[in-house]
Amino acid sequence: MEVIGICPICQERLNVAKLHCNHCGIEISGDFQLSKFSYLDKQELRFVELFLANQGNIKGVERDLGISYPTVKKMLEQVIRKLELPMRGDDETTRRRELMEKVARGELKAEEAAKLME
Repeated sequence: MEVIGICPICQERLNVAKLHCNHCGIEISGDFQLSKFSYLDKQELRFVELFLANQGNIKGVERDLGISYPTVKKMLEQVIRKLELPMRGDDETTRRRELMEKVARGELKAEEAAKLME
């Protein structure tokens, strides 16, 4: 069974509380954090695997998934944000895009987003 990284009830990140060795039976209790990759869903993990298999070649990912270049870029940005990695490129454009996505999801009012963009 695979370890899940997100709580199915509240959608928050999970920690591991106990480790067990099937060989010797030892159990170790504590508060262990999972890898950042444990917090990606199956689709995002598949995307990362394809991205790595294509050695970062977006055209290859585009071909393998049968999706457009902008969709690959959007998925890549989504995974980068979820892994909490710094994004290279135009920070202002990225910030504006994130604000617009929050508006689209209903997390932020358009007026508030406009003020934050000023």
